[in-house]
Amino acid sequence: MEVTLPGRRTLTARPSGRARVLLGLGVALLLALMWSAASGVLGLSPLALLSGQVDELGFQVWWQLRLPRLLLGVLVGAMLAGSGTAMQGLFRNPLADPTLLGLASGAGLAVAIWIVLFQGSGPVALYGQFLAGFLGALGVCVVVFGLAGRHGGSAAVFTLLLAGLAINTLAGAGGGLLAFMASDEQLRQLSLWGMGTLSHALWRATLAASVLVPPALFLLLRSARGLDLLQLGEATAHAAGLDAPRLKRHVVVATSLGVGLCVALTGIIGFLGLLVPHCLRLWLGPGHRLLLPASMLGGALLLVVADTLARTLAMPAEIPVGLLTSLLGGPYFLYLLLRRSPRC
Repeated sequence: MEVTLPGRRTLTARPSGRARVLLGLGVALLLALMWSAASGVLGLSPLALLSGQVDELGFQVWWQLRLPRLLLGVLVGAMLAGSGTAMQGLFRNPLADPTLLGLASGAGLAVAIWIVLFQGSGPVALYGQFLAGFLGALGVCVVVFGLAGRHGGSAAVFTLLLAGLAINTLAGAGGGLLAFMASDEQLRQLSLWGMGTLSHALWRATLAASVLVPPALFLLLRSARGLDLLQLGEATAHAAGLDAPRLKRHVVVATSLGVGLCVALTGIIGFLGLLVPHCLRLWLGPGHRLLLPASMLGGALLLVVADTLARTLAMPAEIPVGLLTSLLGGPYFLYLLLRRSPRC
């Protein structure tokens, strides 16, 4: 199917072109994974890793530390970028992003409440964080979605930004109150986790993410055709056979589940869901059947590269990866705002 927006290129690309784009991003991601697996305080040769010619220490470092971290980085990067792409299509707003709209902050506040007030030990601690993150992101998404439904046109942009600002401010205040109540150990955990990091990636967390994130990604990919139709307006999309409320429920649940899980595991990694979709949309066009999988691959690629730089730029210390993505995304967000017409 081909859908055309007024004044824009068609929303589809040729199948051969889609395959080349996705193949190129996949190869780039594979090369980044090989580079990341070989980089660190203990350098490992990619050829030695591929051939299995590494000593016992090198193998343990690769298997116990780097491999689960790489897999978690791929899953989190794909989820955050895919969520940003889907939300931009759902709201028909190029500034929609899990961080800017407060989803990440809402999930972060819920996880912080769990850590300070309810955290136990063992599997209860891990899965309790998952549930808290999901419920926090879902609650914020429902609030933002309701506000967006009450305002249309150009007012929706400012409504969403103001709602995100309010939620982020409230979450920051709540986080500060929890930090005041926390013990020294909890305070350190909140501080490191709040800046966004993959340093705590272990197999237990990575396997849990491997079970929960792919269904959310699948739901978003299934929504691609509906998101394309939604760009024409809900009335036109309904006439074309789209069940818009059902599409919105799928995107909201998938985004809340994915973002809440990612925040519970890695903390808040900002601007990934804004930066990747925008850069790829300028290159590939607005068609979600290509843009969604490409954004997922691009988000995984960017997070793997950023995390590798975070591990290696200040060795043996480690920079929180959330700081690096914010350093990239903050200036780009300002650039987007400056590009917007004063009439918008």
